[in-house]
Amino acid sequence: MKKKVIFPLNIFTYAYKGIVYCFKVLTGKSPNKKKKVQKLEGDALAAELQKVKEQSNEYKRNEVRIEKEQKILDKNEKLTQFKYIVKASNGEKIKGDFDAETKDDVRIFLTNNGYEIISIEPKKKYEININIGSNKIKNNDLAFMLTQLSTYVKAGISLIDSVKILSKQTTKPNQRRILDKVVFELVMGEKFSTSLEKQGNVFPRLLINMVKTSEMTGDLAGTLDEMSDYYTQTEKVRKQMMSALIYPSVILSLTIAALVFIIVTVVPQFVSMFESNNAQLPWITKFIISLSSFLTKNWYIIALVLLAILIVYRTLFKNVKSFRKTMQKIFMKLPVIGNVIIYNEVTNFTRTFSSLLSHNVFITDSMEILSTISDNEIYKEIINRTLIGLSKGNKISDSFKGEWAFPLIAYEMLVTGENTGQLALMMEKVADHYQNLHENAVTAIKSLLEPIIICILALGVGFIVLSIIMPMFDLYQQI
Repeated sequence: MKKKVIFPLNIFTYAYKGIVYCFKVLTGKSPNKKKKVQKLEGDALAAELQKVKEQSNEYKRNEVRIEKEQKILDKNEKLTQFKYIVKASNGEKIKGDFDAETKDDVRIFLTNNGYEIISIEPKKKYEININIGSNKIKNNDLAFMLTQLSTYVKAGISLIDSVKILSKQTTKPNQRRILDKVVFELVMGEKFSTSLEKQGNVFPRLLINMVKTSEMTGDLAGTLDEMSDYYTQTEKVRKQMMSALIYPSVILSLTIAALVFIIVTVVPQFVSMFESNNAQLPWITKFIISLSSFLTKNWYIIALVLLAILIVYRTLFKNVKSFRKTMQKIFMKLPVIGNVIIYNEVTNFTRTFSSLLSHNVFITDSMEILSTISDNEIYKEIINRTLIGLSKGNKISDSFKGEWAFPLIAYEMLVTGENTGQLALMMEKVADHYQNLHENAVTAIKSLLEPIIICILALGVGFIVLSIIMPMFDLYQQI
């Protein structure tokens, strides 16, 4: 009886609470829900990161380093390029180029290398250097150079002589000029890391930081071996990535080209026969004939439109950050292909992070380096949020929690590494795991693609053949 009496009162009570709750939700004043922390992105994230850098003494140290690097780049742009002709100890005449501030710098460099100077002249403006703009050394070349350099150092050869040997052995003029400049800086008394740093953006910041650490520990050869393995693995993953993306694109393009060729060259030969016999054409034949006529008459317009779309896409992707981020997000959400991209990014991130931590590089410096290595805006934003979190005393894993682009297994390993103090080891394990997943994903794409492309080609050719055969049956019936 008591429940029956109280029931109407309860209805009014719950109704009142519901109305109050809805009102507070609509006005943003809901007390029952914890306020959701907004995830910073885009310009807001960049502004917050800049604010943190301005308030942090540690970031001010990084800004001094960045300013120093910019001065080096500006100085390199002002260097004069000299061409020289020298005679080696065996009487061979050697021609080459060298960037320096003065002619005396070139003379000192050549004399210290044991050459007999024949002539040194500044290059004229009209003497174009075809290697300009291609200063960066590829990962496979860099790995090979580091392996050689480590071997020479282990054999007891001095660092200067080791780099000289590398310079004389290389067959690429651009690399020889870079190594000659490194030798010159070493001869002038600079450290190896400083000599690399003075080459501007030629050598990766990761390598420069590792070399700096090795100069403090005295284990240059070991560091060079580790970096050689790192760039070898990086190049291996990059090639797998390119294989995963290029292979389907090429196969699909060839399939489309084959279908277009059939439509443009084969189909028109049957059109005149159909017209001369007044054959009744089904819709499928009319469609193929119209398509053939359209492609034949407007192929150049189609080609120009496709070229324009490609140019606009490349320009936007390269220069517009928001567009690049959107496209990268779309690609990463695609089935199969998306996993390949994510596995590649996670592998590069964790392997590089592990190498930096193993060599006692500061966390903030490590994150800055990771930000420059990745070309993916989504991961760059995660790294930038990590930098902001570190400035507030948060853990690294806090910024990666719930990120769809960072797999759960990798996140759990990151948390475990932080809690156990074995973060470098855990990151190396994650890198090995996702490299294997990446290889398997690439293999799966290649295995699945071939039958899919064959089916597409068979359907396309079958559709065209059917459009030709159907009116021919009508002609035979008339006969």
